[in-house]
Amino acid sequence: MWNKLIPKRFELLKVYVFIFMSLSFILRSCLCFWYFPQIDASLLVLIKTFLIGFLFDVGTISFFALPYILYLLIIPKRIYGSVFDRIITYFGYSVGVLIFIFSFFAEITFWEEFERRFNFIAVDYLVYTYEVVKNINESYPIPLLLSAISIVLFIILFITKKRNVFNKTFKNDTVFKEKIAPSFLVISVAILFGLFVKNEHAERFNNRYNNELAKTGIYSFFAAFKNNELSYTEFYNTIDIDTAFSNVKEKLVEKNSEFINPEKREIYRSISNFDSLLRPEKKPNVIFICIESLSASYLNSLGSDLNITPTLDSLSKKSLFFTNLYATGTRTVRGMEAITLSIPPTPGRSIVKRNKNQGLFTIGEIFKQQGYNRNFFYGGDGYFDNMNTYFGGNGFNIIDRGRGFLLDSNIKTKRTNINDDEVTFENAWGVCDEDIYRKVLKEADIAYKTEMPFFNFIMTTSNHRPFTYPENKIDIPSGVSREGAIKYTDFAIGNFLKEAKTKPWFENTVFVIMADHCASSAGRWNLNIDKYRIPAMIVNLENIAPQKIEKLSSQIDMFPTLFALLNWDYTSNLFGKNIMNMKKEDERAFIGNYRNLGLLKDKKLMVLSDQRVVNYYEWITDNDDLILKDIDTKMLEETISFYQVADYMYRNEGLKVKKNI
Repeated sequence: MWNKLIPKRFELLKVYVFIFMSLSFILRSCLCFWYFPQIDASLLVLIKTFLIGFLFDVGTISFFALPYILYLLIIPKRIYGSVFDRIITYFGYSVGVLIFIFSFFAEITFWEEFERRFNFIAVDYLVYTYEVVKNINESYPIPLLLSAISIVLFIILFITKKRNVFNKTFKNDTVFKEKIAPSFLVISVAILFGLFVKNEHAERFNNRYNNELAKTGIYSFFAAFKNNELSYTEFYNTIDIDTAFSNVKEKLVEKNSEFINPEKREIYRSISNFDSLLRPEKKPNVIFICIESLSASYLNSLGSDLNITPTLDSLSKKSLFFTNLYATGTRTVRGMEAITLSIPPTPGRSIVKRNKNQGLFTIGEIFKQQGYNRNFFYGGDGYFDNMNTYFGGNGFNIIDRGRGFLLDSNIKTKRTNINDDEVTFENAWGVCDEDIYRKVLKEADIAYKTEMPFFNFIMTTSNHRPFTYPENKIDIPSGVSREGAIKYTDFAIGNFLKEAKTKPWFENTVFVIMADHCASSAGRWNLNIDKYRIPAMIVNLENIAPQKIEKLSSQIDMFPTLFALLNWDYTSNLFGKNIMNMKKEDERAFIGNYRNLGLLKDKKLMVLSDQRVVNYYEWITDNDDLILKDIDTKMLEETISFYQVADYMYRNEGLKVKKNI
């Protein structure tokens, strides 16, 4: 019966399918064992997890088998075993098995970093081969991994040859009629999965780890490639757009603000903070340090006992220190979006990486209103993650480690290179933090002579895998751990501020320090709240006493707060608010990833997910647990309003700078 269903001509295909299914099962089992404490390990749930995983493995291998099954179907019997047949068969089988083995190892390293199957991050990384390949080479023993892959491939090919699988495939009498049934089966499965089965159909569990285990990595990769940008109106809950704008405006309105066109679908408003007697306007230089991947949980001043952030812990006592502030997302470009556009996260990829991302109303536009020179510093090539196009296209000068990638011809900005003689240490992501700070000091000295205030946006890189930095700077060896990278990051900030204090521009310079996102966002839930909490502080602000601000707030609020503290009158198109003036009912944070959008208020979390799914939770802060509750319709409408309006404004040029306002 089995031989009739799978004729000898399909012998190699049968082995090919078996290899993939076996590797997928081994990988799923390894990940399950590795994260056993985090998963729902009840017997029925585990069985369901592996069963769904098996079905997705079947769907995935059907796509890989499809080209070969069509080849087997159409090649006539007289071609069996010919030179042409052997070349196609040996080559196709070897390449296919190599992909399976490579994916097996790649998924392990990806899971170690993100605790997820392949997703949009893996897709994005394909574009930036220099950084990614170099990072992998610096993070893992590549010769050993390549040797392991080669050895496994050789063993599989040897066993396949030894068991006469190739001979059975080439030397048989299988006729066209016998090939129809297995071909129809594979083609049908491929069509079924291609048209009707979505990657999110694997997500049948309350525990996020079970959802990820139930997926197949390669299938997840192509699903992410297909859905890198999601339409809010197509996939998420909506309300009447005018009602949504009305709700958002009601939340944004303040005593010192007035909407410029209250009847239009926009949030442009004039904000007044200046008072010639009580609140004189200040125009200090502003240096913003955006720290790569720094969770609040690493600072002693925010509950840690690691003792790796002495500089930041010391500054927390001398600054406006925001202890309850949350990042909007899980990637650098999402943090940049939140900080510069002051906007809740939108589904899919960050606006920084999308089309229509130039000529936008960013915080840079407000600095421009106040007469500032605006600069973006990055230790790598800002081509990565589209950063140069975004910042350059929105009025910032670029200072980066150019590696040959040119700016788009339509972007008119000044670009300054970090030269080789300015570099003491460099890894895959760019120069070390000390080097970028030295460049900032150099450019600040030049800017000071022009008597024009400057706003410098600095994106650090040292706190990123492979966690390498100059030796003998701290007591943790380079390349060992994230803790070492954090301690070096903290050390570099301390040195930078120490050097800055010797400069004539220091007394008139405010330093804003905040992370782009946490070190990891992984956990049991789609949105793990405590994995979004980041450190944030404003240092050296004249006539402002140090204090700890415990109000719940968002990344998007940091610069509107600074503008208020500087007593600026300005035109705003930002969603952020002045944290200092927030009442209890105003406190909220927006958190999300590329598919889930959350609003956090008063220890309650509303989550909008694609396929118009809504969940409402009570947040248990002691263990970061979420307890499912009945939907609060008022909070649901507020959540929908903010995210729907943010998406509408992006898609309808509502984020653009308006010349006549």
